[in-house]
Amino acid sequence: MHQSSYKKMEFFISEYSSIFNQKKNFVLDFGSHDVNGSYRPLFSSDSWNYTGLDLSSGPNVDLVTNDPYKWTEIEDEKFDLVISGQALEHCDFFWLIFLEIKRVLKPNGHACIIAPSSGPEHKYPVDCWRFYPDGMKALCNYSGLELIKAETEWNPPDYEDGSQVWKDTILVAKKPIK
Repeated sequence: MHQSSYKKMEFFISEYSSIFNQKKNFVLDFGSHDVNGSYRPLFSSDSWNYTGLDLSSGPNVDLVTNDPYKWTEIEDEKFDLVISGQALEHCDFFWLIFLEIKRVLKPNGHACIIAPSSGPEHKYPVDCWRFYPDGMKALCNYSGLELIKAETEWNPPDYEDGSQVWKDTILVAKKPIK
């Protein structure tokens, strides 16, 4: 987990906390395998029920999916929030994931996706893409999610781990009420 990504998720939680006012909010973190940190500590209060989803078992993975583009292990409209950081660039067909995000979100549920717009190749096992705000907007249009915010940090501060190199793009979107 890059420091830049963690800071952006912290910002999302503080900025949008008022929309998560239920007694228990269900959050799904796709690409949750803990390689060098995770978002789980940000969702450790009693008001969150955190589930980590990934393609293989390991640290911070609660649920293993057999297909990265069809999460058949998850029922429709189960989650209040879907998050992901530094995973989308490793998905060959990332646009299909947005269809799954919409499917598993409850009506009026939100998504916060953080992905790099820059940086060196880092295969895990592949490194296919970089993302800009217009690309995130297009993904919302494709999947039927409502765009709330899409922006790239073009001039990030220096981070101890050097993660400013990624110039992260953050997407905040929601599933419309039927």
